[in-house]
Amino acid sequence: MTATLAAPVPPAADSAALRRSLARASRRRKWRAFALTLPLLVFLLLTFLVPIAALLERAVENPEVARALPRTVLVLRDWKRADVPRPEAFAAIVADLGALSDSADAGALARRLNSEKPGARSLIMGTYRALPLEGTSAATPAGAIRDKLLAVDPRWGETAYWEAIAKNGSRWTPDYLLTAVDLRRDAHGAIERVDPDQRVFGGILLRTFGISALVTLWCLALGYPLAYWLSTLSPRRANVLMIVVLVPFWTSILVRVAAWIVLLQSEGLVNHALQGLHLTSRPLELLFNRTGVVVAMTHILLPFMILPLYSVMAGVPTSYVRAAVSLGSTPLAAFVRVYVPQTYAGIGAGALLVFILSIGYYVTPALLGGPTDQMLSYYIAQYTNVDVNWGMACALGALLLAATLVLYAVYRRVTKSELSLG
Repeated sequence: MTATLAAPVPPAADSAALRRSLARASRRRKWRAFALTLPLLVFLLLTFLVPIAALLERAVENPEVARALPRTVLVLRDWKRADVPRPEAFAAIVADLGALSDSADAGALARRLNSEKPGARSLIMGTYRALPLEGTSAATPAGAIRDKLLAVDPRWGETAYWEAIAKNGSRWTPDYLLTAVDLRRDAHGAIERVDPDQRVFGGILLRTFGISALVTLWCLALGYPLAYWLSTLSPRRANVLMIVVLVPFWTSILVRVAAWIVLLQSEGLVNHALQGLHLTSRPLELLFNRTGVVVAMTHILLPFMILPLYSVMAGVPTSYVRAAVSLGSTPLAAFVRVYVPQTYAGIGAGALLVFILSIGYYVTPALLGGPTDQMLSYYIAQYTNVDVNWGMACALGALLLAATLVLYAVYRRVTKSELSLG
């Protein structure tokens, strides 16, 4: 009779030691992986997250008045804004303006108040240059200082300028963000819509979304059949043609825009070709309008639509369409009902990518578009480089960031719903 020998069971102590050893090895692998990705995380933190945080902070920061006029802001805290403030406010603003280190600080204060109340720039700078007031000292009564200040500029007797100072006395303000959506705070802090002739940013935002949506549709209409054709080729031929698709990535955007200016101008190749084919009797206006902007942006962004579509289409089995046709469906119905739904992920990813890139475009509309074709990025650059209004520029940038995050959230929600239904 043969005896069956059972496998030896390791002692409990050896089993626990083995588990601890495996746990240590797993931790070491995780730390090594983290150490490898740490430089990338630091790079993203310094070049992406920190600038975004600074942008969001500057969109609600209002330091000019609080920094330049601390005594005046303190005196105006209990001001009822029904009449000109008491004489102590005049003495405080003379002391604050006199304490400014140089004219650059006065200029920053003047620009900020002028954006709130036109005419404040000349008022602040004229008063700053007139200081110190003749015949005044630290012991001069506030009433006498008020009279001398009114003699320098009678506009100090108007409550509107004092309201601008009191309204912007806090270091943090929602005014820039409210202006970006055509809202404002009145003299008492209540939120209201701006006057109809001043509601500009709502129309600019809609124009930005409209141009971006039109470019996205054109990219989808042109990119879908091209990506489908590439997916039907052999891998070798598809790779060669994909290089041709990626060639625009190797050319500067400015070069491509300049090329489109040459092509679309009145004496350009496009108009010459149309007239040579007797399709038009005179040159078409293709530059400095919406047509030129859409054409150039579609050309630049088309690869961003083709790549996601091709990556999805390359994995779709062609046997499904053939099976549908063999069961009696027409080729077109089989393509629309069987093939296209399987490419929704590529359509969504490509459309989202193109749309998000479009809403931030600046160079192409600035060079090829007219005054009514400029997108939101143009005004961000205007506030940054010309008006030197960093708060307004950052508020518009925050608006674009919020629109991008909302679009991404909608895309994620739609894709999750499709996956759950599938």
